[in-house]
Amino acid sequence: MRYEDITFLRDHDAAWRLLRAGNAPLVLSFLHRVFVDGNARSVSATVLISQLDDELYALNDRLGAGTFPKSPREYLNDWSTPELGWLRKYYPAGSDEPHFDATPAVEKALSWLRSLESRSFVGTESRLNTLFDLLRQIVYGAEEDPDVRLAELHRRRHEIDLEIAQVERGDVSVLDPSAQRDRYQQFADTARELLSDFREVEANFRRLDRDLRERIAAWSGSKGGLLDDVLGDRDAITESDQGRSFQAFYDFLLSPQRQAELTDLLDRVQQLAAIEERDPRIRRIHYDWLDAGEQTQGTVRVLSDQLRRFLDDQVWLENRRVMDLLHSIESNALRVRDHGTPSLTFELDATAPAIVLPLERPLYAPAARTPIDSRVDAGDAEADPAALFEQVYVDRSLLASGVRRALQNRSQVGLAELVRTAPLEHGLAELIGYLSLSDDAFSVVFDEDAREQVSWHDDGGRERVAKLPRVTYVRPTGDDGGEQS
Repeated sequence: MRYEDITFLRDHDAAWRLLRAGNAPLVLSFLHRVFVDGNARSVSATVLISQLDDELYALNDRLGAGTFPKSPREYLNDWSTPELGWLRKYYPAGSDEPHFDATPAVEKALSWLRSLESRSFVGTESRLNTLFDLLRQIVYGAEEDPDVRLAELHRRRHEIDLEIAQVERGDVSVLDPSAQRDRYQQFADTARELLSDFREVEANFRRLDRDLRERIAAWSGSKGGLLDDVLGDRDAITESDQGRSFQAFYDFLLSPQRQAELTDLLDRVQQLAAIEERDPRIRRIHYDWLDAGEQTQGTVRVLSDQLRRFLDDQVWLENRRVMDLLHSIESNALRVRDHGTPSLTFELDATAPAIVLPLERPLYAPAARTPIDSRVDAGDAEADPAALFEQVYVDRSLLASGVRRALQNRSQVGLAELVRTAPLEHGLAELIGYLSLSDDAFSVVFDEDAREQVSWHDDGGRERVAKLPRVTYVRPTGDDGGEQS
């Protein structure tokens, strides 16, 4: 690297700025414990302020009062400013409380600090074997000549056959303890590096998202031209080298067989006696990979949602004026973003003041009590109970059965015809029962334009006549008319 490159990184790189900060031990230790060891990708302001408050209290008590004089909220706001860029402060969808996430700069600084730690054992053999395997994958994976590919496959099969024959003879070669520690150390380092790389992958996707929205905010042409440009970039994100690599890794990790194999191998590695310094996090590292990968996938989904809302034609037509105003605000914000405007930023406890006037509350009014007389009047003990047995009961299922029988050989039948065939026994109550029938085997049709009369005789022998719209019971088309009761 040139002198100018290093100078530029020293002045502008967030990770270098973090290592040079006066309170770097506080920042790195706290963010490492919360976001890296805890594999947290989004922590609400309330939770993070509470944890930082406990951390500051313990440090001030141990190092002396006033060592860290600011409040937890002030520290978090300082660490999330664009000038420092150690925390990302944002509002998740559907939440009015800010959330925080560590930036890739924190992961890079922590990785460099871990590289400074002295190690009692430094393995090199496993890394050399890994380099050879990678070179073979690159060379033979890009080889288009079938003969060369077959020669390599035959060579690998010959080596496997020799190893199988050796094991069958009882000659089993086992890795010595130093080789086991060498490979375990390399696996642990690579696993942690892979987990930290997820933040950088997510930041790259978010940067592509921001560039896309900046282009939308500054667009002055037609919507069709913008859509062509936007959709082309959306495909470029998923089809980029980073996008394809991440998707292939995520699909590989989501395989149930791979997850089961990883869990079994990690459990067996943790039980090896040669591994003296075991990393407790390695046992569940693949679950941390899944959580981090899901967070990265969520960033891509947010990008798709933003694009889908923009493509809503109705919103575009009805809110064109609103969109123009928002684009103007976004364009102005983009112009002043990199110039630093601390005087223009401030915090609001709420979007509107909560005003409650004492006189707005009504005076106390006692609830009115209704007197209840619980006394029971015995009534006339000589009452005749025979009236209870004289109630009329109309069996509607029996009426429906009669309609179904009448429809066995025809497609429809009228109420007047049914009454002539089977006179009403219970008078008006039975007539109402016919009108309220509901059955799957037929439907009731009322013709308001035609009138008909239905007659019956009451208990005294007098004829009663009811005039009503024509009522017809119709069998559904295709029904065989069989008995349903």
